[in-house]
Amino acid sequence: MVERVTFQSSTGPNLAGVIDVPETDARGWGVFAHGFTLGKDSPAAARICKQLAADGIGMLRFDALGLSGSEGDWGDGSFTVKVNDIVKACQFMADRGTPADILVGHSWGGAAVLAAARQCPGVRSVVTVAAPIDVGHVEKHYDAVVDRCLTEGSAEWMVGGRTLTLKREFVEDVRAADLADKITDLKLPLLILHSPTDNTVGIENASEIFRLARHPRSFVSLEGSDHLLTARGQAHRAGRIIGAWADAYLDDE
Repeated sequence: MVERVTFQSSTGPNLAGVIDVPETDARGWGVFAHGFTLGKDSPAAARICKQLAADGIGMLRFDALGLSGSEGDWGDGSFTVKVNDIVKACQFMADRGTPADILVGHSWGGAAVLAAARQCPGVRSVVTVAAPIDVGHVEKHYDAVVDRCLTEGSAEWMVGGRTLTLKREFVEDVRAADLADKITDLKLPLLILHSPTDNTVGIENASEIFRLARHPRSFVSLEGSDHLLTARGQAHRAGRIIGAWADAYLDDE
């Protein structure tokens, strides 16, 4: 079952979300953060969350500022805004009586949940899927316009068939972000999922996240998967792994 929701972002505009609700009594709840410009309905987000719901874990996935069904301008976002909006999503879940036990993030969203987790009351565990250790990894997507953006204050760029506006504040915020201390100070169980054949965010990113994290920490190789988990069965497999691992960290009383 799917429930469509909206909640206020950290900067004011409303964000569009979907809660994948278990058909039977939920054994836990969580929040999913999608990749850089992917959206809540991207294959990784939708399929992982649907699998988790089938396993009894209800999941909220939502569009970042200015993407798909969410209000606002994507260019007014940043890594900091993405982190703060994950916190707002967890607050929304708590207010509706289904507080999030688990945070799951794919790609850039994985980096964001690492940064957000300690600010999210009630969260008991964190999962990253194909996450970069360097938040600035995304700059390669807009490197053709970054110099003009820094000089002029903004620049338009094409991604996924749509035009987005890149702003100086966005670039500077991404360049200033550092996950190392966030990971070391996480103090929550962490599951790292990553494919050794990921050609977008290399497996060395998972190795460094694992090195910085403290126990309990776990790593599972998504052998044969691509970065976006688009091939048949890849995202569902990741969802099954997460669901089994999360057993010990769910508030299903």
